[in-house]
Amino acid sequence: MTRRKNGFWYRLVAVLLRPPLLQLTKRDWRGAEMIPQTGGVVLAANHVSHFDPLAFAHFVYDNGRLPRFLGKAEVFEVPVIGWIVLRLGQIPVYRNRYDASQAYRAAVDAVRRGECVIFYPEGTITRDPNLWPMTGKTGAARVALTTGVPVIPVAQWGPQEVLSPYSKRFHFFPRKTMHMQAGPPVDFDEFAGQPITNENLRAATEKIMTAITEQLEKIRGEQAPAERFDMRRAGLPETGDPNRGVG
Repeated sequence: MTRRKNGFWYRLVAVLLRPPLLQLTKRDWRGAEMIPQTGGVVLAANHVSHFDPLAFAHFVYDNGRLPRFLGKAEVFEVPVIGWIVLRLGQIPVYRNRYDASQAYRAAVDAVRRGECVIFYPEGTITRDPNLWPMTGKTGAARVALTTGVPVIPVAQWGPQEVLSPYSKRFHFFPRKTMHMQAGPPVDFDEFAGQPITNENLRAATEKIMTAITEQLEKIRGEQAPAERFDMRRAGLPETGDPNRGVG
């Protein structure tokens, strides 16, 4: 499969991480043909574990694209690791700070350069008691409506069995299956030629979350709750472990 030039840091990380992922996990990957092999694209996924960025990056990388994640800025401040992820082209997100809009501008620039940008629209690991997708934030929709690039919904299930939400203990054995299910591009035809208003952004975001949830229902073989979990209405902090009440 022809892929973009990886560069030194991507080759290094792939050499270091891909072999253990192949050995430690099983894979059930479906719908990869939905991911365009060239051109700017947004992949929007649910978030179930701190391990799932690795599993998701494996899926995207092995299917011909270099993933550019939006990640919390604190990761970029970790010695050595932060330096490496920055050179991998990952995009820091400054939450609740004056420069939070930098992530949006960087994501727009990336997709316009033809990159594959990964969004977790929930903004954090789901707080839904049964790990269904929550209500989403509007960043992915804003980038898509601004640039016109497609949004591919991807559901993932299985990383939470390796590392449960907010746990620090890995459970690799017996080997867990990383289920990835990509669906067709989200239909934004109704927004064509329309202004990018808060109302349209919320409607487009709901379409993204519905598409992700539909793919997750296929993986899990069950139906999601009729009402999407909203952590603000539930009075939960937007960051940190909700079980400790840490923001």
